[in-house]
Amino acid sequence: MAFSFYKYQGTGNDFVIIDNRRELFFKNDTKLIKLLCDRKFGIGADGLLLLQNHPEHDFTMVYYNADGNKSSMCGNGGRCIVHFARYLGLISESATFEAVDGLHHATLQDDVVSLQMNEVRQIEAAESYTFLDTGSPHHVQWVENLSEFDVFSEGRKIRYDRYGAAGANVNFVEQLSENTVAVRTYERGVEDETLSCGTGVTAVALAAHQRGKATGNSVRLQTRGGNLTVRFKKSGNAYVDIFLEGPATLVFKGEWL
Repeated sequence: MAFSFYKYQGTGNDFVIIDNRRELFFKNDTKLIKLLCDRKFGIGADGLLLLQNHPEHDFTMVYYNADGNKSSMCGNGGRCIVHFARYLGLISESATFEAVDGLHHATLQDDVVSLQMNEVRQIEAAESYTFLDTGSPHHVQWVENLSEFDVFSEGRKIRYDRYGAAGANVNFVEQLSENTVAVRTYERGVEDETLSCGTGVTAVALAAHQRGKATGNSVRLQTRGGNLTVRFKKSGNAYVDIFLEGPATLVFKGEWL
């Protein structure tokens, strides 16, 4: 079946997005979704997003990893699908949508999307790493010489050996200044390093604050695909009013025949 698709990227984290409000896409076809995301035989993407109707809110977001399987929340994907909803004329400057981890609110100013993430109330701080869930599970580990670090091999080892079949995303971090850190992420489902990860930089920002490596309520994250900002508030042991901010870009529209 032929259908239209849209290629988006948010700081280099790229997605195929399909308007599925008429429920015509074969969303249980794991092989097709994997093919669409394949960079040699398909369109090429870190994941696929479906925009679907919601009975009360602006839309529903359904996210699949590049391996064709449904996944947990994707922050950069959330920012991109909000931009796409404006492109379709569904929203103007703000949106409320449902994702796998619940409702999210977002605002748009030009091509910059500010996406509210869910509250984080549990952070596991071990001696050498921090673990927390920001819609997806994340391992955060500080390293030196991040630009030369073997993210693929070390990330894959931690993803499988420490977290088993379910796995976790693995972020390696280097402090650049008091409230600025560099991040490189190995993503489960993609099973490779991505240029950026929205839930990952959110996890890094909170982990940095929790460990005293960031003192403000806003942390700047430098990824290989560009810069993102995470704002938040601390309320007791919880982090609330968390916002992931950064650009979202429509790259091209195409037809799958």
